[in-house]
Parts: sequence; structure tokens; C-alpha cells
Amino acid sequence: MYVKIRKLGALQGEGDIVINISKMALIQELRQMIEKDIQVVPEQQMLLYKGKQLIDDHRVMDYDISLNDVIQLIVRSQKPLTEGLEEKEVDKKEDNNVDNNKRIIDAQSKFYKVEDLIDVRLEENGAWYEAVISKIFTKGLNNENTPEESNLIFKVKGAEHVITFEGEASFIDIRPRSYYTYKTSELEKGMTVLASYNIEETKSRGPWYDFKVEEVSPASVTGTILVGRDRAPIENCSIKFVDEIMRIEEPVPLTERSDVPKQVPRKYPYNCDKCKDVPGRKCRECGCRVCAGKESCDTMILCDECDYGYHIACLSPPLESVPEEDEWYCPDCKTDVSEIVKAGEKLKISNKKAKMASNKGESSRDWGKGMACVGRTKECTIVPKDHYGPVPGVEVGTCWKFRLQASEAGIHRPHVAGIHGRETDGAYSLVLSGGYEDDIDNGEEFYYTGSGGRDLSGNKRCSEQSCDQKLTRMNKALALNCNATFNDKTGAESKDWKKGKPVRVVRNYKGAKHSKYAPQDGNRYDGLYKVVKYYPEKGKSGFVVWKYLLRRDDPTPAPWEKGGQELEMIYPPGYLEAQEAQGQKKNKENKSKSPDKAKRGSKRKTQEDVKPLTEFFNTPKKQKMTEYKLSSELEELISLDKGNEKLWSECREVLKEGKQKFLSKVEEIFMCICCQEVVYEPVTTECKHNICKACLKRSFASEIFNCPYCRHELGESYDMEVNTSLGKVLKLLFPGYEAAR
Repeated sequence: MYVKIRKLGALQGEGDIVINISKMALIQELRQMIEKDIQVVPEQQMLLYKGKQLIDDHRVMDYDISLNDVIQLIVRSQKPLTEGLEEKEVDKKEDNNVDNNKRIIDAQSKFYKVEDLIDVRLEENGAWYEAVISKIFTKGLNNENTPEESNLIFKVKGAEHVITFEGEASFIDIRPRSYYTYKTSELEKGMTVLASYNIEETKSRGPWYDFKVEEVSPASVTGTILVGRDRAPIENCSIKFVDEIMRIEEPVPLTERSDVPKQVPRKYPYNCDKCKDVPGRKCRECGCRVCAGKESCDTMILCDECDYGYHIACLSPPLESVPEEDEWYCPDCKTDVSEIVKAGEKLKISNKKAKMASNKGESSRDWGKGMACVGRTKECTIVPKDHYGPVPGVEVGTCWKFRLQASEAGIHRPHVAGIHGRETDGAYSLVLSGGYEDDIDNGEEFYYTGSGGRDLSGNKRCSEQSCDQKLTRMNKALALNCNATFNDKTGAESKDWKKGKPVRVVRNYKGAKHSKYAPQDGNRYDGLYKVVKYYPEKGKSGFVVWKYLLRRDDPTPAPWEKGGQELEMIYPPGYLEAQEAQGQKKNKENKSKSPDKAKRGSKRKTQEDVKPLTEFFNTPKKQKMTEYKLSSELEELISLDKGNEKLWSECREVLKEGKQKFLSKVEEIFMCICCQEVVYEPVTTECKHNICKACLKRSFASEIFNCPYCRHELGESYDMEVNTSLGKVLKLLFPGYEAAR
């Protein structure tokens, strides 16, 4: 495989060094290759990948470095670093910003006293909650003059039936507790009252807000909710609990205060919808996550990540006291310190990698150079893994250099296995590579030999037939695609083979030795085939093999037919550059080793005569570009999508370049910025952007009421209406894509 080395601070593609290296190579070998290319000695190289510093005695695979990944290079100075540098001392007095000239002084208010029942407005949501004054004070040097009410600070504590809170409030954020409940007949337009309203779920109970009455009827009261100190309006709100609307009480001087009637506690939304705030009921949502108990709240600590509570005695191991740290994380959220690799430390090899043959020393083969072992750089999410039929955006005749790319496109997902399927479901795709001598390829139909019956011990990829095949695992999966009753003894033949499940077929260049229909290079997608029959027979090796007759059933012409096409080869990103760089290195090495031979050789081409690999591979094939025409149904649905008219016009511009280019453009334009997938249940915002409804809901749940694209203010009460026209178009263009969500 190949990777890129980029100096820190360099722009993308600016001076990148392409290095061909095995995944089994040591980091010190990588350093030596870098030294050959840019003459930077290993001692001066600091290599970084995804925040980790690469250490010499580790392998490339230990850091999960993938194909065409970029490794950052920092060139250390040749001069030794000056030792003995001391950090500057931080002035603690400035950091703490404590004014020692001020101190807390008890004070008195003309309107309130300690233990008064009040309503307090919380900054978190701008709603009013029942509370009690526990202390009145001010901050200053002396108490010679009686402070003004605006300078007073009231320490308040939430009432027992309200959410638990304790804090400080100013004079404008408190008022006497409301106790009088209006009758509907007493309400008039223009009155400001106290009412319960849920901004997110209007049919449920919510906190208490100031409410300005606009319309009154015997069954409903509508008006404007006034939120917070700045009284931000939310218009056209209908109050659900019209028989609980209360009067707002104004502060009265203590000398003029009269007795207040007994007050009935107000109702609030449940803090925990699961247990309905019942004190004695066990609940892991609002109680201890381990024992579900709600007792001993003073010994319960909250995780700063998941916000669940834990009794210190229920932890494993239990804690003796509540930690004094500002942050605490539960066992599920806490990062294992042993997994953290600090700069210069060695990696911890995972159990999975430790069991590999390469780490056990069982294999002498350097498998790290093969493309099948580099790992996918992306994964097809347009359709699910168990999808039958074509993959949107991949046309018949598409060619890839390596099997890995066909896997990334979703056509045939396994890197090595010839059949992709499930024993209980069926087969989705297969690769025809001529690996079995019993295969017969006639183009429109072919006889395919099942898998198994070979000894692949010792990390082998291929071997001779050594035992009979069985109709199990992938062999059974392919048999289930046949429109006939399953028979694992003698096989079966379909009377109506076209009703069977389709199989995507990829032909590999290795089959060109036995078939004229195989491509000369790489892997080619040849469309959909269906299983006509399957049966056991004794193969050329003398052992029983399972044979399958597959026949083509695809409306698109095959690449070898009239009207069919074999598209230009697709290479992995950076592959051509890596091949050209490798070729130039070999030419330099050959020239430096035998300059005299190069001069004497009359038939040898000079460096100037050699055609660059990129120019060779990029030579376009002479093929007719077929324009993609939208169906009448698609045209009608696109015309109905008025909100995205401009975006669809951009997509139409690439119709002349074929279906694959058009689908790629649609996928690019209608990609959700949040999940990076094609939008599902799309919401077209007023700023002309498209986001998945589920993604927008998650954003709103985090109290972010802006467009994820441009930060346009949508508002807390934004109506997330699904653009059904756009949704229908995307489902027609990408059938089955919603199943992959």
C-alpha cells in the first residue's frame, strides 16, 4: 500500500511525499524511506498520525494507518534544546480575581423577610418557580446606610415539591408567591397572568410563565408567552390548563402587608417521566444507576458525561466519600487511563491484533503489501448490507482496479470471499474469477462452482480441491436465490427462474485465461444474474463440487453486447501518483547503478522518452457518453419541489455525463451536514438548506435552534415539515437507502 508524508504547515498536495510501504513494516523502516526521499535523518523526524507520535519499534498496522492516509512530519532542529527552562509563575491573585475589599453583610428589605414564600425566575428557561427566601445580604465595606432594594441579594431555595435548586437572585427576579386562581369569566384581553405552558410539547404540562391574554372563550385562552427578564414574546399560544391560570402578586411593604390565605402548591412537569416522581419507587433514570434507589441523596454523585446518578457505596470499588474534584465520570463514561498513549509511549496491542498470524510469527509472508489487507477507506451507506439488486449510482460496465474498491461501492462487500450472502437469507453478490477449474463462462449464462473443499490453513488464499463440498454457509446462501424448494441432497431447478432473487456479478481479470468475457484488467460489474439450477457433481479434481447455473436478467446491455459499455478504470485515490513516484525511483536507482549500460543500450529508452504512468492510465477510452434521461415520474416530482429548484438545476447540468455522474451530484448536493448521508425525511428550511428531520430534532434537543448549515435563526417553535416531494425523488433515485439508516 502507499501513504503520504506531509511536512507540518504545508498545504494539501503541496510537496507531499508518496511512499509505498507494507502494513507490516516497522516505523524505523518508514523513517529510512523518508530519509532517502528528502534527506532528513531519522533522529530529526517526528512523525504524527491522528494525534499519536509514531514509535520506531511499532509496525504501521499498529496505528491503523490506511491506504493514502497522511502522516505529518515535524523536522526537529539539529541544535539541542536548551535545558533548564522554567515555566512562568501564574499570579493566583489575578486568576482568582478576588476583591478582598468586599465582604458579605446581612441586610434587610422593605418588602421581603427571611422565610417568605416567593416566586423566583430562573435564568435557564425564564420561567417562575415556587421558592423560599433563606437569607438577605449585600456586598460592601460597611453597613452605615440602608442599601437600596436593587443592591440586595436574596438567597433562595426551591420549594419541596419543585425541582431542587438553591441560588442567588436579585430584586427584579423575585415576587410574592401567587395564590389566587382566576375563573375563566374573570379573564380579559390585555391582562398579564401566570400560566403553565410547555413550549416544546404544547399538549403537555410545562413550567409557569408570564402570559398576556389575547382571546378568551369558555374552552380556551390564547395569547403571548413572555419569557425571561427581557420578556421575549412567543405568540399564538393556547393554554391547555385554563382552570389553573393565576394572578401575579405585586410586592407590598412589610408595614402594609396583610395575612395571605393558605396556598395550594402548583403543578409542574415531571422531572422523571418514567417513575412520575414517586419518592418510594425504584428508578434508574432519576435514582442510582446501580441500585435504582433514591435515598441518601447526599452520597449520590452525578456523572459529568451521561448525567446519571450513582451512590458512592454502589460503585465498584466503592468510594469512601464524595470526590472533591470538579469533574467525575462513571465507569461507563470514564476513559481507561491504560488505553491513553502519551507522547513517546508505546502502543498497547489490542487482543484482536495480538491473535493475528503476523504477530504470532506463524507466517513468514509479508501480507501487508496486498490491497485486500489495507482496509476500506469508506463504506457504502446508500443501501444496507443485505440489499438485493443494483446499487444506485453504479452502472453496468463500471471497472475498478482492485476488489477493495468494489467493496467500498457496495457491489461486492467481502475483500476475498467469492460469495457474499447469509445462510438464512440468500446471496447478494459474487465474483467470477476463474478460481475453480469447473467454472464455465458463456457470458449471458455461466456455471459457477461453490466454495469450500480446500485446505486454506497457513493463511492461504487459494489451494487445490482436497475434499467434497457441502451445501452449507455461502453455498446454501446462493442456492436460496433459486426459485425452487431447497434441496441439499440432489439440488433443484427453477421452473420460472426469473422470479428468483437477483445476484450482482463482478468479473475479475484472472478469469480471462478461461473466458473471453472477463476484463483484461481489474474488476468489472456485469449486472444482475439469477440462479436457474444448482446440483452436485464430481469435479475435475475427483471430489464433489456444487455447481450453479446463473443466467443474466438485467435490462442494461452487457459490456460485450451491442449498446453496452465498459467504463474507464477507476483507481484508488493517490494510486497513479504512487505508481509514478515508484517508477521514477526505480529509474533513478537503475541510472545510478549502471550509467554506462544506459549509454550503451541502443534500444533502451531515455528518461525523457518514458511516458508518465499518470498519462498512460488516464488515456480515455473511445466510448460514447450516453446522456441520462429522467423518467416522467421523476420530472413531475422534481417540478413540485419548488424550494430546491436552484439545486435541481445544478443537478440537471450533469445529466449529459451519464447516470452515475448525475447520481453522484444528487448525493453531493442533498447530503445532510449533520450525518453526512443522503437526507432522509428531508426538512427544507427557510434558508433553502436540507437536513434530516431526525438530525434537526437532535440539534433542537441540544437547545440549538439554528440551521446547521448557515446558523440562520429558525426559532424554538420551528415547524419541522418534511419535504415529501424531495423525499419521494430520493427514494426513486436511491431505492432502499432508507433501510441503511
